[in-house]
Amino acid sequence: MVNQPGNSLVKYDGAIVVSSSGGGKKGKKQLAPLEKAATTKNEDFLNSILPPREYTENGQLLVQYVSPTPATRIDVINLQEELENKLQIRRARETGICPFREELYAQCFDELIRQITINCAERGFLLVRVRDEIKMTILAYQTLYESAIAFGMRKALQSEQKKSDMSNQIKELEAKCSELEKEVETLQINIEETIRKDEEEAIKDEKNHKDKVASYKENLKDYKKELEHILSAPQK
Repeated sequence: MVNQPGNSLVKYDGAIVVSSSGGGKKGKKQLAPLEKAATTKNEDFLNSILPPREYTENGQLLVQYVSPTPATRIDVINLQEELENKLQIRRARETGICPFREELYAQCFDELIRQITINCAERGFLLVRVRDEIKMTILAYQTLYESAIAFGMRKALQSEQKKSDMSNQIKELEAKCSELEKEVETLQINIEETIRKDEEEAIKDEKNHKDKVASYKENLKDYKKELEHILSAPQK
């Protein structure tokens, strides 16, 4: 129940007062039953297809039944014009998902069902089946769309989390690479220092070796001279 129904494209009869708030112990005074006292078969069909709408106004409960008046060609033309006007007034989008456009076209379809049901109830009920099937299909697509959006959001969050983890891992690897590069530089310096020391030691050893060889040669000369002197000395 609503306070005041919006202006629908479906044609309704005038409002009927169902109950009114009043003073006293009873609280509410019943003025009319919710169902019409006498209805035709087509009106019963219409009321089952398009149920009456209830609303409150000035403390009164009112009900409106769908109009059983057949539609003329002018009524159909007016319905089309009214649909176009309402689409412009509510600034409905021409493409994509638009709840305003969906609502207005649903009202227009219900009005067409009302007009056809008055002339042929079977056609009306068949159109209601088509309408309900379309609604279920749209609802299924909507559910699928929402599920896809939720799945996409989960995947996006997982991707963002994975991206953050990979970024942290990259930073850690870069830091480790920097440490290893420093270690390589240190080892390179140590290698160069070791090579320099080895070269210095080799030069020093070579010099010592040359000095020893020179000393041995000098000693050998001395020994040779002494030996020659001994050999050249006269025998006694």
